[in-house]
Amino acid sequence: MNRCFHFALFWLLAGISGLWAGSAHAAGDPAAAIAKLGACVACHGADGIGKAPQYPNLQGQKAAYLEKQLKAFRSGERQDPNMSIMAKPLSDADIADLAAYFEQVE
Repeated sequence: MNRCFHFALFWLLAGISGLWAGSAHAAGDPAAAIAKLGACVACHGADGIGKAPQYPNLQGQKAAYLEKQLKAFRSGERQDPNMSIMAKPLSDADIADLAAYFEQVE
């Protein structure tokens, strides 16, 4: 099995076992983000490290910053052909979960 699968499985199991209950990292739920990561990891990696130089690293970014940027892509306030499409279907809860995930990922 590949590294990304093991990483995703680890965080899924961590969430199921309740390790993230009451986390002070962010309002979102990092474990809930596992099901939503598919589109993100293609460019940004499961570990939050961009797969190519044009893709920014998300690992360790503050959740509030990531939420602000995703909402700006979703609303059209910030323009990028790929990110605008990716952010459009995300709910506020999805964005919070993804932001919390990338804030804590190592």
